[in-house]
Formats: sequence, C-alpha cells, structure tokens
Amino acid sequence: MSKLRFFALQETVNRQPLSITPPSNKLSDYYASHVFDQKKMQEYLPREAFNEFTKALDKGTPITRELANLIANGMKSWAKTLHVTHYTHWFQPLTDGTAEKHDGFIELKEEFDAIEHFSGKLLIQQEPDASSFPSGGIRNTFEARGYTAWDTSSPAFVVDTTLCIPTIFISYTGEALDYKTPLLKALSAVDKASTKLCKLFDRNITKVLTNLGWEQEFFLVDIALYNARPDLYLTGRTLMGHSSAKDQQLDDHYFGSIPPRVNAFLKEIEIECHKLGIPIKTRHNEVAPNQFELAPIFENANLANDHNQQVMDLMKRVAQKHRFAVLFHEKPYKGINGSGKHNNWSLCTDTGINLFAPGKNPKGNLLFLTFLVNALMMVYKNQDLLRASIVSAGNSHRLGANEAPPAILSIFLGDELSLTLDSIVEQVGDKRMTPEEKTTLKLGIGRIPEILLDTTDRNRTSPFAFTGNRFEFRAAGSSSNSAASMIVINAAMASQLNQFREELEGLIDKGMGRDEALFKLLKKYILESKSIRFEGDGYSKAWEEEAKRRGLSNISHVPEALTYYVKDQAKKVFISENIFSQHELYSRLEVELEKFTKKIQIESRVLGDLAINHIVPIAVSYQNRLLKNLMGLKTIFEEEEYHILSEDRVELVREISYRVTSIKKLVKEMIEARKVANKMECYTEKAYAYENTVRPFLENIRDHIDHLEMEVDDEIWPLPKYRELLFAR
Repeated sequence: MSKLRFFALQETVNRQPLSITPPSNKLSDYYASHVFDQKKMQEYLPREAFNEFTKALDKGTPITRELANLIANGMKSWAKTLHVTHYTHWFQPLTDGTAEKHDGFIELKEEFDAIEHFSGKLLIQQEPDASSFPSGGIRNTFEARGYTAWDTSSPAFVVDTTLCIPTIFISYTGEALDYKTPLLKALSAVDKASTKLCKLFDRNITKVLTNLGWEQEFFLVDIALYNARPDLYLTGRTLMGHSSAKDQQLDDHYFGSIPPRVNAFLKEIEIECHKLGIPIKTRHNEVAPNQFELAPIFENANLANDHNQQVMDLMKRVAQKHRFAVLFHEKPYKGINGSGKHNNWSLCTDTGINLFAPGKNPKGNLLFLTFLVNALMMVYKNQDLLRASIVSAGNSHRLGANEAPPAILSIFLGDELSLTLDSIVEQVGDKRMTPEEKTTLKLGIGRIPEILLDTTDRNRTSPFAFTGNRFEFRAAGSSSNSAASMIVINAAMASQLNQFREELEGLIDKGMGRDEALFKLLKKYILESKSIRFEGDGYSKAWEEEAKRRGLSNISHVPEALTYYVKDQAKKVFISENIFSQHELYSRLEVELEKFTKKIQIESRVLGDLAINHIVPIAVSYQNRLLKNLMGLKTIFEEEEYHILSEDRVELVREISYRVTSIKKLVKEMIEARKVANKMECYTEKAYAYENTVRPFLENIRDHIDHLEMEVDDEIWPLPKYRELLFAR
C-alpha cells in the first residue's frame, strides 16, 4: 500500500486511551464551575444589583449602564479566579459554527501604567468586524460594521483562559446576522401566543417556556486516517470509497460496549460539559461503525441551543487530544447510516404544566388536546417551511435514505391518541351539542392519561413524532444549528395559536359556549390536518405514493426546498410574528443558497483534484504492470495458450482503460459545467445550476473510482479504505 496509507494505519495501532480523572468524585463539586450563573452572581454582586438584574431578566427589560458596570466588575472578579486573561463576545453567525474575537483585560492608565479593566459598556456591546460573515446582501463587503449585544438570558462561561459572553449579532441597521436574534424573537412570540390561549383555561398562567432536548449524532475517525483522506478534511465526507465487506449489517455496534479510547474521549467531554453547566446525561454507540451519540437533559431552548454549539466546538478540540477527528457531516460515508440531530420540543407553563402532556382531568386534557391539535395544524400548514429549515447539501444525502425521515413531513401520534382525535370528530356534530353530549365527550377525554400510558412508542421513521410529552423533530442534520428549525417551529406555532384563539373568541362572541366552541374548532382542525398524520413506515415507497395522494409535498431538490423561505406562508408566519422583515427573509434565502453552492463547488474541485492527481495515475501505473505481465506471458507461451491464460488480464486492462477515460472525460465536463454556473450573477440560478448540472457529476465520477478501488492492487491504492476508516479504534 502507499506510504501515506501505510503510516496512517500504523499510527492507529498503538493508540492507547488517555487516563481521564474528574476534578472530584462528586459531580456537584465542579458542575457549572465555569459558568457565571445566578448562584455566582449572587456571590459577586451587591444584593441590590442582583435583585435588579433578576427582575429585569424575568420581565425581559433592558438593564441600566450602572447595573451593567456592577455586573461586569463582578464577572471579571469571578473570571480571574479561573485565571482568565481575555474576554470575547461569543456569537452564532450564519455559518456552520460560532465566532469570537478575544480582547485582553488591559488598558493603559498612563504611559507604562497598565491596568486590568472590564466595563459595563464592554460587556453589553461590541463592534466586531462583520465584513466576511454571510449577510445575504444586508451589507456590502466594504461595510465592516456589525454589532454584538449581550444576551442576558444565557450566562457567561469560561473556556480555557477566555471569558465568553453569549451575544446576538446584528447589522449597523439592526437586521439579524445570526441565529440567536430570530430564535429569541420566535421564543418570545410563542410565549405570548401560548399564554394568551392558556389564560382561556387557567388565569394563573402568565408565561410559557419552550424546552429543547437535542440528541447529537457524530462519527469519530483516527486523526492519521483523517489526514490521509483529503476529501474528508476538506469537505467533511468521503467523495469516493467502495463499501466495506462488513459495515453495519449485523447491528453489532449499536448500543454495544463503547471502545476504551472512545470512552476516554466521551468521559473528558462530559467532564468539560459539566464544568460549563451543560447537563450531558446519555452516551452510546449508534448504528454505523464508529458512530456515537450524546444527549443532555432538556433545557430552555435558547440555553439548550447555546449548549449544543458549545458541545460541538468542545468535541472538535477534545477529539484532537485523543487523536480523533470528529465528523458532524450528515453522510460522511456512503452506504451506511448518516448522522442527525434530533430536536425534542415541548412547551411548559410557569405553573408547571407541560402543554404536550395529558392532564389529570378533563379540563387539563382539553388544554393538552388544544395544543396537540394546533401542533398538527402547524406542521400541516408549514410542512414546506419546516423542510426548508433542515435541508442542506449534507442533509440531502441522509434524508429518505432508509435511515432517516424522508423529505415528506408527517406526524406520528400513536394509535390510541389518533383514536381519541377520531372520536372527537365522530361525537361532535354540526348542530348545537346537548349538555349530555358535552359531558360524555369530556368523560372520554378525561381518560387520556390512562390510554397514553406506555402506548406512545417512538416511530423511528417519522420526522415529527409525538413521544408522550413532547414532539421529536428527527429530520435536522447533525452539523446544523438547532436554532434553524427551532425558529421555524416556534414562529409557526405562535402564528397558528394566534389564529386558533381568534377563531375561538369569534365563536364565543357569536354566543356559542366556550366548551362547545372549543370542540367545534378542534373537530375542524383535526379534519383539516388529518393528511399530516401517519402511523406507518416512513421509509417505504408505499408512503411516498400515499403522501402524494394526500397532497403532501416531497421536495428533495435543495435549492427548490430553500425557496419556501420566501413563499407567502413563510411571510405570513415570519413577518406577522415580527421574526424577520421581508428584507431579512430574502437575505436568509441568499445565504443558504450561497452556502449550498459553495459546498458543492468545493466538493467538485476536491473530487476533480483527487481523481486526476491521485486515482488516475495509480490506475495507469497498475495498468502498466498488467501490460508488462502480458508481454512477459506472450514471450513464454504459444499464442493459443497465451490467449487462454491472458484473457482475464486483457479484460482488466480494458476495464481500467474505460474507467480512466471516463473519469478524465467526466472531470473535464464537470469543470466546464462549473465555469458556466460561476458566470451566473443570480444566486438562485447559480444554486439551481450547481444542483442540476454540477452535482450529478460527483456521483458519476465516484462510481468509476469505486470500481477502480476493487480492481487496482490494494498494495498501491493511495487512500485509506472504508474498512480502515470505519473500524480503526
């Protein structure tokens, strides 16, 4: 085998797991030790300042400059106990990661007289260079100004020797350039809409909180093998590679014992997460070889999203220490399961009620059913917008690949809950309901807690499954920012709840009793949204045909799916709920289409380079060895015997020639297609061109290379193969 591949494999052989020891045997001794949470604020701030801050936080009101100075001073004093030397405004631009600019706690009081200083002004707002972050036309490249502003609802934390302050990121004109700004707006919108509706049931409810529990899937690969695969480290996935004879067929990796070296990595991740107050609870092997999953306890959605971004960054840094590379690409290896990020979503009141959990009486269950049915309508009406929130160049390889939910949006409720909804439709007539009918219906609804007990099994093929007290949105990709889907879900739910409440109040104003109006409206919504409910196998071809008959959309074309960000329904949701302006919506579309285009462009360039400079020369070299062998045979054997003995090698030479010629021809055509696409000024046309005329070449070229991998001598094949990438520990 090639020297690079040989040494990469040799390096993996003697890897030993690192010895990882937590700071204390007692988790509570170090949990959140690196977070400036309210407990530490209480310790480092004057009592009056702490009380003023908590009141402002609870009411969502701005804090004064004087209070900001007191908080900054306390924050710096606490940070110095952890040997912090710098601070940064930590934000989430429209890229695949987070951003930070470190500044030291240093100012010059007089010449040669340096002091450590951190003011409220520096805490609250900064002006980082925004020139190279995606903006979708909101600002020009030469306009560098952008502002970060402290998100007081997410506590500051320390990484290494830097104090990180979670912030929003906006343009000079106040438009959002990040994920956090619209997420906060969406969470506020669903809070207001939910609270107004809840008050029709319970006047004591004054706030509704959104919870998020993410499940992060990922692959690990030895760093030496990773560095020996240019396609992996440049694009995040293998652009070529024949399947391994053994991969995930036996399901022996799934929930198996975690390899010692991986376990040491996960153990250190957990320790570092717990220091940062991230409640990581679960770790396990996933389906594919060298695939794993981490999951925390549910938290407030904004904080949970921050924590997920922190974890992804932490994993990349800790992986290097353990000589791993962590892969968040949704499909790093062809032919085996890819990685998703399951977002478990729920709404809870400040009185302790989970709005997606059945109540203890008919009144509580009416509230539960109201929110459940509105969730059905939300998905039904916004299926295209939900899809737009999760499609990407990477996730398009995974969705619908018999391992993840398809591009069709549907909801799984479970048989018992579906029967409950159907019974409401059957019992609620068109005419005014009698008291007896209402009593009978209420009594039936009151039994929901009993029938739901252990009967809401997860449907692993459903993109939006009800799992007892929450919905699990399984379609999001592993590399995605959870905020993308959470913005859409919460904004769409807010819009839907507002419409429901207005219709309900309209019926009541016309003289209909509240309960009867509620039953009538629930029946209407259950019937309208029935096509979105599906209990069967979401992976099957039969479901695709059934979904088409139901009128559900199935858009696998990435640019087309993304354009639904600016369709009428999206504008109705986002603009009416003040999440985005129309300008911001179009800018988001431009960012996503350009991101897609650039990723396909990079993959195309990398594959072309590898094909021409790595694969073709090796194939030709092996072909020359075969030709030399054939010439040798011809000098020894008579012509008749030679033809018999050399037939297989002649056929192999012919096969290699065909593959090499095809690769060179396809690479040339791909480059020309790219040149044509690159000349297009319209970002939408360019994205469509890359999807329709450039992207197909990737699979066609790969097919020829993968055949060559099985034909060329393993001794000289230049790149680590799937059997090595997937099973090296």
